[in-house]
Amino acid sequence: MRGLYTVLLLICSNVFMTLAWYGHLKMSEFSWFKALPLIAVIALSWAVAFFEYCLQVPANRIGFEGNGGPFSLVQLKVIQEVITLVVFALFSVVAFHTHLRWNHVVAALLLVAAVYFVFRQ
Repeated sequence: MRGLYTVLLLICSNVFMTLAWYGHLKMSEFSWFKALPLIAVIALSWAVAFFEYCLQVPANRIGFEGNGGPFSLVQLKVIQEVITLVVFALFSVVAFHTHLRWNHVVAALLLVAAVYFVFRQ
């Protein structure tokens, strides 16, 4: 169960991270948001990122083998990176109508290979 909790927390964490890092680009379509000074946009992004950290830190603590979890440090990082890219890909398709191309699919398959190799003994 600790592995499942870790992955679910990492997914939620990465949703907040993606919104903090890239959500302001979509929000700039609104005139009231576009009029905000950069420091206000940064502050709003940090406010969103706060929730990312509130989920990311527990995910790593729960999942790390040194704390009784099932994952090594390297495995945690690879899981987090794959989740980050999947969440970002979904965000870019839904929010920005990005079209995924063949090279994106190849990159995704290489990420699957990375996960496979990092979990091999």
